Amino acid sequence: MRPAVLVARKVFPQVVERLREHFDVEVNEEERVWSHEELIARLRGKQGVYLTPTNRIDAAVLEACPGLKVVANMAVGYNNLDVPACSARGVLCTNTPDVLTETTADFGIALLLATARRMAEAERFLRSGQWSNWSFDMMMGRDVHGTTLGVLGMGRIGQAIARRAAHGFRMQVIYHNRSRLAPEIEVSLNARYVGKEELLRESDHLMLVLPYSPASHHAVGAAELAQMKRSATLINIARGGIVDDAALAEALRERRIAAAGLDVFEGEPAVHPGLLDVPNVVLTPHIASATVRTRLAMANLAADNLIAALGCGPRAGQPPSPLNPEVLARR
Repeated sequence: MRPAVLVARKVFPQVVERLREHFDVEVNEEERVWSHEELIARLRGKQGVYLTPTNRIDAAVLEACPGLKVVANMAVGYNNLDVPACSARGVLCTNTPDVLTETTADFGIALLLATARRMAEAERFLRSGQWSNWSFDMMMGRDVHGTTLGVLGMGRIGQAIARRAAHGFRMQVIYHNRSRLAPEIEVSLNARYVGKEELLRESDHLMLVLPYSPASHHAVGAAELAQMKRSATLINIARGGIVDDAALAEALRERRIAAAGLDVFEGEPAVHPGLLDVPNVVLTPHIASATVRTRLAMANLAADNLIAALGCGPRAGQPPSPLNPEVLARR
């Protein structure tokens, strides 16, 4: 009998067809996120689930679905998964690292440029018919080239952004991370390790690229914003909850920092209303990895993980990117 799997969000049809070669597949064909209760009801009797960060796998799901063996997350971040609870029950979790690094780094730089140079604000100004003549101080923004970029979280994506900043824009790169990079990597990135307070104080542009966890919740809040330059910009392409959005909206309104660019939000898709009525913020709907090639690569990697973890395909028993590989060792 073939394993049964659930695809909890609509994905590329060709990826679903790959899964159907190995499994009995149920797919959420709606552009709607199932509630927690709906997810549980659909997942009962399934051995695997293919999902995105909009669905959460927690102890309640695991308790209600004892047959579940594999959770394949189509994302690099996995704060939607209770990995320790999954490990305790022998459920393998996987994610999709690496394949989105360069695309996400491209977007981080794009969002930085749009924010520093007030592109969204300028477009609204033009479209609303307010542009009647040129003036020397119209929509003056902040330089990016030759300034100091601070990176909070220097993993794969942070390093890719630092490389673009140092070599493409001649920026001075400073960073703070849980652990310092090897000296040769620092040299290649022209990056200098600093403490968090110095990072906040010295950055002309602060880029957030750290994973979300209870320890990083509101890593940038009112106290941290108060340490930044009034001329600074803040870019968040990491996860919602890393920034205190209410505190940020207030800081933007009071011009305690110059501007912000946000691709992620607390409680998304809801956005804090204070961020919607300030002009000096660029808002995008969690699209940093959204190119056709990259999203397809992510979708296929999630499928590779699910297929291999359930003992099928050429990599049977050896999924490419397990989060809790100790589960495999116990099988």
